[in-house]
Amino acid sequence: MSGRPDLDALPAIPRDAEGPVFAEPWEAQAFALAVRLHERGCFTWREWTDALAAEIGAARQRGDTTTGYYAHWLAALEKLVAAKGLASAEDLRRRRDEWDRAVRATPHGRPIELARGQEPGARGA
Repeated sequence: MSGRPDLDALPAIPRDAEGPVFAEPWEAQAFALAVRLHERGCFTWREWTDALAAEIGAARQRGDTTTGYYAHWLAALEKLVAAKGLASAEDLRRRRDEWDRAVRATPHGRPIELARGQEPGARGA
């Protein structure tokens, strides 16, 4: 299952002559996470490209033309991770909510810390 991912198989990946380009750090992190999970044998590259293409296709069917490429990337990754049983959809939702609370609880200009978004008694990171 592992091996070097075929970036040309990805639908419309933002790139320049040197490879993928990212507008924000989280995009690079989401990209790296998908590549690493593939390298660890969690899913084939074909499974990944099919999941990403399905996510982008579903957005187009809904008339969504504003969601960014890496937002689709992240949504596809979350769905594939849940489908493969690597994390449950509930675990992913909980962690997303924790990050959302952490962002809102962080003063402007300060690093975002996940602990700020965890509810009392929540599991550690």
